[in-house]
Amino acid sequence: MKLIELTAPRLDAFRTASRPTPRPAHGEVLVRLRAASLNFLDIAVATGAYPGPVFPMVPVADGAGEIAELGTGVDGWSVGDRVVPHFMPDWQDGTLTPSLFGARRGVTRPGSLAEYVVVPAASLVSIPEHLSFAEASTLPIAATTAWRAVRSAKLGPHSTALLLGTGGVSIFALQFAKAHGARVIVTSSSDEKLERARGLGADLTINYRDIPDWNTEALRLTGGSGADLVLETGGTETFPRSVDAAALAGTVFVIGFLTGTQPTIDVLPIMEKELRIQGNNTGPVAALRAAAAAIARHRLVPVIDQSFAMDDVAEAYAHLAAGGRHFGKLVITID
Repeated sequence: MKLIELTAPRLDAFRTASRPTPRPAHGEVLVRLRAASLNFLDIAVATGAYPGPVFPMVPVADGAGEIAELGTGVDGWSVGDRVVPHFMPDWQDGTLTPSLFGARRGVTRPGSLAEYVVVPAASLVSIPEHLSFAEASTLPIAATTAWRAVRSAKLGPHSTALLLGTGGVSIFALQFAKAHGARVIVTSSSDEKLERARGLGADLTINYRDIPDWNTEALRLTGGSGADLVLETGGTETFPRSVDAAALAGTVFVIGFLTGTQPTIDVLPIMEKELRIQGNNTGPVAALRAAAAAIARHRLVPVIDQSFAMDDVAEAYAHLAAGGRHFGKLVITID
């Protein structure tokens, strides 16, 4: 089978290779991958900013395809079923424990830049019928994370969500929040992206290049109340503003560190507003299954900004690593 290996923690260290097609053991399935999608996790792995990988390795956590072979003891699945394997295959449900954290696709286990991959059958989720393989490949990390954010904040018709940026998780969160009836505010430095966000249902938008104090603007737009959910993607530079923009008893859902990991923060607003600062490590298979069910029920379509061929993986990584270029997700087709 054809695959792409990352030979070192560098964005130019990709090589094409050929390996024997693996065979599934007991409780496993062989998946013929058709598409993969990039997350900032993959950039962190490829730049040495994320612990765990041993090089050379097959990168990219998220992918989608169809079952090509069943191992012994596998029930409930058939050859030809369209599936997505989850990023953390051992985390089925409940609270994350150290033993469940070890297996991570595209980090400590083979990722999605290969024609075939063997995964535990228990890690699979069915692809909603209306989605293509490319669209489905965006679900495991981004949709799961966004779903957990919306559910964590218990969004409803009287709630407001403030979403930082227009990357994959933020756009999924926009779609899920609107499906829950919430009002949504989206920030970006691009008027064109904000227009696209409004086309997906965003009620209010803030260009943070024009309005650097976007937290103050968010408070103004909510009549001083703030947002019940703030999707915090930036880290060092944005975290204090996210706390400021949050409503009483609101949730600051921390998913990223685009500007660093060590913010300086005044804890008094967290205490006074009784905020919930919720960290996130993607989520269990059960959360992916729930997100996929919501996508099927509401006929939501993941937003793909651009697709790349498998041989153009370095270009895809460079596009994502540059920051601020994409709207939604970047996909790699597996040929």
